[in-house]
Amino acid sequence: MKDVLFRCSSIGRLMTDPKTKSEGILSVGAKTYIRELAMQEIFGVDFEVSSKAMEKGIEVEPESIALLNRVRGLSLTKNEERRSDGLLTGSCDLYDSSRKRGHDLKSSWSIATFPGWIVDCQDKIYEWQCRGYIKLWDADEWQVDYALVDTPEHLIGYEPLPMHIVSHIPEHMRLTSWVVKRDAGKEERMVERLQAAREHFAQVIQEFDSIHPIFKEAA
Repeated sequence: MKDVLFRCSSIGRLMTDPKTKSEGILSVGAKTYIRELAMQEIFGVDFEVSSKAMEKGIEVEPESIALLNRVRGLSLTKNEERRSDGLLTGSCDLYDSSRKRGHDLKSSWSIATFPGWIVDCQDKIYEWQCRGYIKLWDADEWQVDYALVDTPEHLIGYEPLPMHIVSHIPEHMRLTSWVVKRDAGKEERMVERLQAAREHFAQVIQEFDSIHPIFKEAA
């Protein structure tokens, strides 16, 4: 079996700190998540479940990119490149090579879920995802951009339309950005944790095989 490559989106689940020394470098929660990743690998199934919010994100991505470009005076286009470094793999949303800055674009489901303040944007899972992209793209910083655009009507369901039809609101009020700057110390800690996660992943795969041996009839 080839060494596992961890997606940038999974790093945060592996970076939770152990509560006791007996846990080792990986927390109980991280080890549980590694077993989940192993199950996906063994059975060839992605556990990610779709939702209306995720469907909106996919459908309105062009509108959100356009909003970001207009409000911030940029001319970014959707990134189509996937990068790997032997440990990490990822395909970022947008990358501005002239500024060595990437963008992770998130289209909010409704006004109720749109973060109006930076303190409401900050999230450890997203921070570590950005740090993974920073490493892969050798960037100086990564920006998480929350865009609020109209929700396609077929997705709204029974929720009030004013929560979802937002194009009448000034554009600058519908974009909140949070910046993650490169940190050599955190990046080193991330690599150390991912290497330990890779070793544990191989162990749990071997353990699964030992628990589920192939039955052989007696001759």
